[in-house]
Amino acid sequence: MREETSIDSRYPQVLIMTAVQGEKDAVLRGLGGATGFDVCLAGVGPASAAARTAAALACGKYDLVISAGIGGGFRERADVGSLVIASEIIAADLGVETAEGFASVDELGFGSARVTVHPHLPHKMLQLLESSGIPACIGPVVTLSTATGTASTTTELARRIPGVAAEAMEGYGVAIAAQQLELPVIEIRAISNVVGPRQRDLWKIDEAMQTLERAFAKIPEVLHK
Repeated sequence: MREETSIDSRYPQVLIMTAVQGEKDAVLRGLGGATGFDVCLAGVGPASAAARTAAALACGKYDLVISAGIGGGFRERADVGSLVIASEIIAADLGVETAEGFASVDELGFGSARVTVHPHLPHKMLQLLESSGIPACIGPVVTLSTATGTASTTTELARRIPGVAAEAMEGYGVAIAAQQLELPVIEIRAISNVVGPRQRDLWKIDEAMQTLERAFAKIPEVLHK
């Protein structure tokens, strides 16, 4: 990926990919008409996200790609209503099952299930968001084709990926498309639920959408100034 050396790097043209229309609407409300941002739908899942991101990148010239939306937060790392900024984007189920447990494509020597993000941008975002009263943290965000729904899977993900903060279904697809063009990429997730056994009645989707909107009201200050 293209290296950025300054914490004050500018990103005049930014592509933002969200899975669904509700997330796109929240991002657009937050941006409030700010110039230099295109917001497109990625669809659900890493395959759709990779294909649609690649198509969007083929139609324009961008300096940064963002995967954005709501997601699940890991207990004691990211509370419901808070924001997670990815330090690393990981396809957590890309690999094989063995008698000893899961083996990633990295271990198999078939490429990498991990995409690193800009070394300074997450911290720059975190500082601004926290100063604006938006609770946020930085940590690995995992991409899964099947969202976690059991305590055992949650425990296993936390064991395999120390410090994992959030999970969603599109980040790695968006990231791998950006990586092919050597574009920097980042993932931003507003937390709607705790990762683990599915308790849909406890999900706070509206609250997460509000957090996403508040965050993107501040993003132009980070990327354009």
